[in-house]
Amino acid sequence: MRSLFRKLKGLRARRALPLLLVALAAWAVAARFAAEALVVSEGLESADALVVLAGSSAYVERTARAAELYREGRAPSVVLTNDGQLSGWSNESQSNPTFVERARAELVRGGVPPERIEVLPRRVGSTHEEALLLREYARARSLRSLLVVTSAYHSRRALWTFRRAFEGSGLAVGVSAVGLERERPSPGTWWLSPRGWQSVAGEYVKAVYYRLSY
Repeated sequence: MRSLFRKLKGLRARRALPLLLVALAAWAVAARFAAEALVVSEGLESADALVVLAGSSAYVERTARAAELYREGRAPSVVLTNDGQLSGWSNESQSNPTFVERARAELVRGGVPPERIEVLPRRVGSTHEEALLLREYARARSLRSLLVVTSAYHSRRALWTFRRAFEGSGLAVGVSAVGLERERPSPGTWWLSPRGWQSVAGEYVKAVYYRLSY
């Protein structure tokens, strides 16, 4: 009897394995599609200023993209928003600089002249706050267009938020997302790490919240 049970159990396992592999493959395809669906890029040919959104540890890839756009002549200046978050220890400065300070340094290393970089002093805690602050900034300086630079997975919500905040203002806004080749984790493997769940699955939760709240 025990031998029969073992045989039945082994047979069920062999039958279940192909189904499990098919389900895994289907999930991998769906997960990649979900990640790529978050990415939009609606760039302006030229803008009055580039804007790098605060993103703590995402500052490296965001500033690299902004520096590329500046070197291409897409805008005459770069604006940084500030979330006030401290980064890790810097041996160079012997301090814990803020992420926005590191972002500014990365822009300079990327070829943006220091006098062409402006850090907005007011701290922001969300994309919505950034959009409202930048609407005020653009109006105060009579700017007519902004090109927003942000991470790939954040780009769809960022574009929606800025368009919503700029509605009726006469301000044109575009979004230039960091290329997926620079994004970590990648679209194909995000679901294998906690950071991926935060970046992709969490972004869908935030998108629903923003639609309901703003």
